Formats: sequence, structure tokens, C-alpha cells
Amino acid sequence: MKLSLFLAYSLASYASASAVALESDIPLGASITLPRSTSLLPRLPWKQPRKDNWGNRVEKDRKKITIRASKHDHDDISADFLWALKKANHGGLVHLKKGHKYVIGRKLDLTFLKDVYVKLDGELKFTNDIEYWQKNNFYYDFQRSITFWVWGGKDIKIYGSGVLNGNGQAWWDGFQGAEILDPNNKFLRPILFLTDNATNVEVTGIHLKDSPVWTTFLVRTNNVAFDNVLIDAISTNASTTPKNSDGFDSYNVDGFTVTNTRVDVGDDCFSPKPNTTNVFVKNLWCNNTHGVSIGSIGQYAGVKDYVTNVWIENVTLLNGQNGARIKAWAGPTAGYGYIDNITYKDIHIENTDKPIVLDQCYFNINQTTCAAYPSKTNVTNVNFINISGTSSGKNGKVVADIQCSPGATCSGIRLKNINLTSPAGGPPQIVCDNVKGGIGIDCIPASQADD
Repeated sequence: MKLSLFLAYSLASYASASAVALESDIPLGASITLPRSTSLLPRLPWKQPRKDNWGNRVEKDRKKITIRASKHDHDDISADFLWALKKANHGGLVHLKKGHKYVIGRKLDLTFLKDVYVKLDGELKFTNDIEYWQKNNFYYDFQRSITFWVWGGKDIKIYGSGVLNGNGQAWWDGFQGAEILDPNNKFLRPILFLTDNATNVEVTGIHLKDSPVWTTFLVRTNNVAFDNVLIDAISTNASTTPKNSDGFDSYNVDGFTVTNTRVDVGDDCFSPKPNTTNVFVKNLWCNNTHGVSIGSIGQYAGVKDYVTNVWIENVTLLNGQNGARIKAWAGPTAGYGYIDNITYKDIHIENTDKPIVLDQCYFNINQTTCAAYPSKTNVTNVNFINISGTSSGKNGKVVADIQCSPGATCSGIRLKNINLTSPAGGPPQIVCDNVKGGIGIDCIPASQADD
């Protein structure tokens, strides 16, 4: 009896593994393959299915959807990709195969997702049709952000060995210095990966390449994690470089993790923005960046912002403008808020202009205006522990610059085991102004610094 049951179970499982769904709406070149674990018989008690960390099916137990690849860089498969995600929703998987390119040329609303895997082993690439994308995108008021697509829903896993390519070169060549925060800028550039109203998002193993602007922007998202990801933005034109090409940005996010990741961009490596809480970063490598930055916050008049509960550990920062940075807006139109419970630990910095910086005169606010309209963002309970390496010498002997706002509370700022030097000579200088209760080590006011 047991042998008969086993044979019947095995035959049913084999049949289901090779079954391809016969549906009338399958696009040319697409396929739907059922998993081996599908069976007409009850699952045997000793063969209970594995579950992922959200309690859903793992890859081998999922229906797999594939679509045709693009024939060239203008062969748009947006409709096929959207179809595939709808078919894979509620427990399936979309597989984009290695060695193939899939071109997206139309904006996509992907906010309907529930329990879906996307295995990206090939290249998913956006067109560089600037005229189309500037007229057809998803717009966000915060810093006038636009994006190609929006991912949202619950239990979304994107993983593999492939590339998500923003095709940024045409955008960098065309923007002519009009940066995001320039109030006269009308040349808006799309973000490569944006989530909105999403819960449980994992991105693992992939390469996010050449975003026109920010690489990732996470909005109204809970429990999002990136692991073993490569982010870079590398220009092939010596006269134009990527601008505003942050690695990670967030807005209204609770639960944000980045681990084992490399970033090589021309702006912030990692930058949790307003209303981001419960952040964990470990094993992050940043080259040619503006640092691992908390903020900026307090940009908009009358608006309360905050960033709280952030742990950043084992980070390497090379050849950048800033290392470990906190930034808050000042000026007549600035908002208010607070930054609290932030720890930078085991940070190694090389050839960086400002290895440690607390800047409350952001953005491009001169000293006169900053003094007249100081930041209203409180900064409390911030720890810089085991920070080592060298500055670039651009700011003389200054290796840490902690300048708090006289218009807000700044307390509980602690520096411990700081081993930073400057090629401009020694001893290295640590600047502190307007900090209540000191910073735990000797420091001097900015007026006495040799820069």
C-alpha cells in the first residue's frame, strides 16, 4: 500500500513539474510552468513544504512565469512584464533569464503585488527616451521626484545575479548641471527603483546600475532589506558625471536594512530621509560618495521631520566629500524636527574631505543666513565609535566638524576611539560648537580651527 501511494505521488509530481499552463492570453514567447510540488494527491506528512521568512512558498514550490526577451534596445516588453507579474501574483515567480535583455519603455504601476518573487538573472533595462519619460512618470512632491515605475504591496522578493539598468548616460549628458535642489530645475530625472505603500520587500544579489538620479527611494514602506547588492553610476563621458545619484534614500519608512553591499556613486551612499525609523546597516562599502548621511531633514516650512533608531556598523568610506554625516536644513523656509539615537561604529575612512560632520546649515545656506535663521532640528544621542582613517586634507587639520544649531537642542553627542589624521599635518583637530554637555573628547570652536 505504501509503495503504491509513493508511486502515485511520484507520478503526479512528475507530471505537474513538466506541465505548462495552456491559457489563451499568454503573450508570444512567454510560458507558465507549474512547480514539481504541485500534486493531485495530499502532501505526504513527512514532505511538508519549506517556507520563506514571511511564511510563503519558496522558489521551488512556485509557479514560474517567463517572457520573451527584447531583440534590441527599443524592443519594449513592458506589457509582457506587467502580464507576468499579474500571473505570478499570489505565490508565483517571474524569471528573467541570464544572457537576455528585457527593455522597459513605458511607465508601470506595480502597486498591486502580493507574495511575488522576481528572479532577475538577465538585464532589465529602461529606454533612454528622455522626452517620453519626462511626460510619463510617477511624480512625488518630495524634492520633485519622478520614477519609471512604482512597486507596492506585500511580500515582494527581487533577487538573482542580474542587472537593473537605468541607462543613465543620456540623462547625465542632458541635464546640464540642473540638480534636484535647484529651484529653477525643470529637467527632472527618474529614480531607478521606488517602492510606495509596501510591506516586506527584499532585494538580494542584483546590480543596480546607472540610475539617472537616486538609485533607490523607499516611500511609505515597512520592513525593507537589501543584501549583497552592487550600486554604481559610472559615466563614459569625461565631461559629464552622475549627479544626485544617491545609493539609498527613504521617506516615511519603518524597518530599513542594508547589509554586505557596495556603492560607487557621486552622491550620498546611504541617506535615510524624513520619518525613517529602525535602521540597520552593516558591511557597507562606499566609494566616491557624499557619505553615510542621516537626512537631510527639516526642508519644508511648517513640516515636522524625524529620523530615529539608526545603527550603522562596519562601513568603509573612500575618496568622498563626507564620511559619517548628519544634515539638517536652516534658513527662513526651513521646517523642524529631530534626529535621535544614532550610532556609527567601526567606520574606516580614507581620503575624505570631512570624515565626521554634523551640518545644521544645509543646503548651501551661508553663515549669515544660518545665524539669522538657525536650524530647528534637535539632534540628540548620537555616537561615533571607533572611527579611523584619514581625511583628504581639504579642510586642513580638521577631521571632525560638529557644529550644532543655536536654535535647537544638541546633546548626547559622543565621540569615542577616534583615530583620524590629516595629510595637512597634526595634531588632528576636532571642532565643536553649540553642543550641550561636550562630546566626550577634547574639541575646539570653529573659530580656532586651522583650515
